[in-house]
Amino acid sequence: MSNYKTGLDFAKQQDELDKLKSFREQFHMPKDKNGNELIYMTGNSLGLQPKSTKDYINQELNDWANLGVEGHTEGKNPWLHYHEYLTETMADIVGAKPLEVVVMNSLTANLHFMMVSFYKPTKKRYKILIESDAFPSDKYAVESQLRHHGFDDKDGLILWKPRENEELLRYEDLEEILKTQGDEIALIMIGGVNYYTGQFFDLKRITELGHSYGCKVGFDCAHGAGNVKLDLHNSGADFVVWCTYKYLNSGPGSLSGAFVHQRHAHDKTLNRFTGWWSHNKETRFKMRDEFNQLPGAEGWQLSNPPILSMAAIKASLVVFKAANFEELCKKSKQLTGYFEFLLNELSDDSIRIITPSNPDERGCQLSIQVKNADKSLHHKLTESGIITDWREPDVIRCAPVPLYNSFMDVYGFVERLKSILN
Repeated sequence: MSNYKTGLDFAKQQDELDKLKSFREQFHMPKDKNGNELIYMTGNSLGLQPKSTKDYINQELNDWANLGVEGHTEGKNPWLHYHEYLTETMADIVGAKPLEVVVMNSLTANLHFMMVSFYKPTKKRYKILIESDAFPSDKYAVESQLRHHGFDDKDGLILWKPRENEELLRYEDLEEILKTQGDEIALIMIGGVNYYTGQFFDLKRITELGHSYGCKVGFDCAHGAGNVKLDLHNSGADFVVWCTYKYLNSGPGSLSGAFVHQRHAHDKTLNRFTGWWSHNKETRFKMRDEFNQLPGAEGWQLSNPPILSMAAIKASLVVFKAANFEELCKKSKQLTGYFEFLLNELSDDSIRIITPSNPDERGCQLSIQVKNADKSLHHKLTESGIITDWREPDVIRCAPVPLYNSFMDVYGFVERLKSILN
């Protein structure tokens, strides 16, 4: 859709035509002190709470209260198998096979567990390649892995950088790095959607390139899961990790998802850290059996999972399933395209969008770079009832999330921004 128009009537009309508009009612919308709904554009940082979340958590609290330990087998949703209730819908959202997906641990913990298996340095091939402006936690994690294996974290880290006076990364530059240093790189680990610019990378292209030089390839899709079509199985990536509290609306600090490609599913020779939850389910509670590895991504689990956090994820995944992820992606492109159109119509040289304009190279986040930034524009937006987030040195990140944001939200945002700029 590209026939966007300015004016209030167009925004109202698009909301009336929106097949997914009713899903907004399924979320708690933040309000100001006078009870007016705020325009919430920060689902890229923390997704809103589904109204059903409380019921899903209360169900498990009630079973705990009434059944105690028997809740593991006798509860409405027996806790023993709880992570399995999430697998199928999560696999659909990230484009994977159920065998390849598990929900467990927190995001950076999962990244480390994956690197135990897929970062296997040698004296000659030990370097790790990441994007230069990776999310800080990813950078700290890979640096610590280099140190853990006895390598210098400055010498061992290779950065894929944008060109001078550019923000976005070019594949030609990645190809050049691999051409010159590919035989020294053990692991490529890229953020699937860059947190700062919102650039959505071609996972398949990067994976095929990395594999052609003998590198293992993984992605952190914290800003991609629930936002863009990741198609993880067909990407061929060795592993992927993501969080569930951004676009997947599971609450602050909630659990992470992990993907391990099917080709590794039955490889028991892969180095990994293990615990009793990665042991054969049939004999897990016999306690004295020798370790017997579960196949697939489940084989990377360690501990029995936190049920209350999983209940919140389950609540959100039920909403996703009802909305249909294909439909959400369609609406996302329309809504983000409309947002981009209105921002460009402002023709104000104090701001510019640094996110790719190609809809296939971004999700719903647009990053607005502020000229001579001092954060005051962000503060003024907040005072006007708009929730976005600021990322140093000069970017306001805004995400019109298709599950709960409307065309009127986008229109209202740009009108208030226009007023502030003027």
